Amino acid sequence: MNDATDCAYCGCDVTVHDPVYVREGGADAETPYCNYGCLAAHVEEEGLAVGTTCSVEF
Repeated sequence: MNDATDCAYCGCDVTVHDPVYVREGGADAETPYCNYGCLAAHVEEEGLAVGTTCSVEF
């Protein structure tokens, strides 16, 4: 997974999929994922959404 076109989650070439690119904070670099499935799996496995809910009032 050294190439900029490799998915950060599974290592596949993102150019043959429907890629999603994520930029965190003020970073200039984007992290590529094959699709939302790989991004969602990464978020779930790393627990990145734990404790980060929005306040929504209905």
